[in-house]
Amino acid sequence: MATKVLSLRLPEEIAAEIAAVARADDISMSKAIREAIENHIAARRTDKAFKERLRKRVVEDREILERLAE
Repeated sequence: MATKVLSLRLPEEIAAEIAAVARADDISMSKAIREAIENHIAARRTDKAFKERLRKRVVEDREILERLAE
């Protein structure tokens, strides 16, 4: 899988907590952050309210893109 390098700004307290979790799990901070993001996305995929908001956004975006393409 291709990767993309991103810059992430975190409050110091959260960064320290992620570092502690990563050390306890014997993984890198990058891996701990990736896993947290993956878990967040997985939770969103099962959230009915989120999925409805997402569908609404897709419709709105499609309408805008179609207007721009005219």
